[in-house]
Amino acid sequence: MNKENIMATNSEQPNVRITRARAKSLGTSGGLPPLKPPMIKDLKKVSQPDSKRAVTDGNNASVGDTDTACLQHKKRAVLQDVTNVCRKKSNTKGDGFQSSNQAGNGVEGRGTKPVPTVVMNSQIQQDKKATVTKESAQEVQKIDSLAVQGHGSAHLMAAKQASTMQAQSGRPAGKSEVGQHGQKVELSDGLHVADIDSNHKDPQMCGIYAPSIYEYQRVRELQQRPSSNYMEMLQRDISHVMRGILMDWLVEVADEYTLVPDTLYLTVNLIDRFLSKHYIEKQRLQLLGITCMLISSKYEEICAPSLEEFCFITDNTYKRDEVLRMESQVLNFLDFQLSTPTTKKFLRRFLQAAQTCYKAPSIELEFLANYLAELTLPEYGFLKFLPSLIAASAVFLARWMLDQSNQPWNPTLEHYTNYKVSDLKPVVFGLQVLHLNTIDSPLKAVREKYKQPKFKGVASLSLPAPLDSAFQF
Repeated sequence: MNKENIMATNSEQPNVRITRARAKSLGTSGGLPPLKPPMIKDLKKVSQPDSKRAVTDGNNASVGDTDTACLQHKKRAVLQDVTNVCRKKSNTKGDGFQSSNQAGNGVEGRGTKPVPTVVMNSQIQQDKKATVTKESAQEVQKIDSLAVQGHGSAHLMAAKQASTMQAQSGRPAGKSEVGQHGQKVELSDGLHVADIDSNHKDPQMCGIYAPSIYEYQRVRELQQRPSSNYMEMLQRDISHVMRGILMDWLVEVADEYTLVPDTLYLTVNLIDRFLSKHYIEKQRLQLLGITCMLISSKYEEICAPSLEEFCFITDNTYKRDEVLRMESQVLNFLDFQLSTPTTKKFLRRFLQAAQTCYKAPSIELEFLANYLAELTLPEYGFLKFLPSLIAASAVFLARWMLDQSNQPWNPTLEHYTNYKVSDLKPVVFGLQVLHLNTIDSPLKAVREKYKQPKFKGVASLSLPAPLDSAFQF
């Protein structure tokens, strides 16, 4: 075998690396210029079409250019080499891959540089999405033009086109009674109800999922409801008066540390749920109160007060270890089920429905409804009512106190609360008694809180008309 054949055989071995030193030695020894490995030719075919480096001819390429080309191809992703192997294997099995190759940049024999299959698939998907978006925009323009011209079939065509566009975009089709925000739509029973969930621009409103969320909370309020007679059945060392004093003090603590209302409502719920199953002495009742507020603060607040602060507000009556032991006891009893529907959660939903009756949102209505709802926290007798019923009754009474010319209840509120006027009557009269009992009641924390100017002094409002007339519309 001659010298040229030996060199050709060595260059075709896949394990031989062409380094700079080896190329220099071959060039200075008078031998033939080193041949390019076949791997370079294969990799050259799958080079990116947008590469800015000029492709040189193999016969005119110098050793430095060859080494640079090798280094550049080694920097390529492994996925392209794997794709090339898969293409070779799929070509031997059948013509199933050839159809996708023909859909790309064509066959390799034409001298073009094929783009990897993964890139082509993404480009095809983007082209399809752009085409669907363009066609959808054209369909919407056609529907609008028909509606302006007054064609009778415009509404039918709009409904069909909307369902088709929703099916293409993957969004569920809405119900027939859903309309624009603030507009009135007619339900199957003939009632005109303002839609409050159609404005999907604010993601925090969860307009798409809000009905399902509140339906689930209506079920949960029955499952996590505390007992309404645990004072008579279980507790012998404490009374409802002591419970009211504790809740009134917790209102002051929450206002002192500027906690969110959800923390206060959750604290009261945890206390009542614990007292419904556990006997407790009166010396440890305040310990239970600050422990439940500590748990609620960790759950609801962004910056919760520290454990030492809760010990400090009790004048260090309870030590750190006592609070931690009580916290473990409460959490283990609740099985860490802290997400519970409270009156505040339902009140947000019902106030949103009540605000549709006004041209501009009424801040007094919101403050007054929250004031009436918080009046029930220290009252043991309101445990027999569901949180959603208390929230609906607070909205009813607040609307009546602010405006006696209109009916305080309408089909929109009845639709979103699922309560009729007859269902609200006992709770509304109970709220009236709490509001008017400003002298005899020793629990004044809620009243003092809502007399402040930041709450528009709604606690000082009087009831201008008899409440019986509110149920006579």
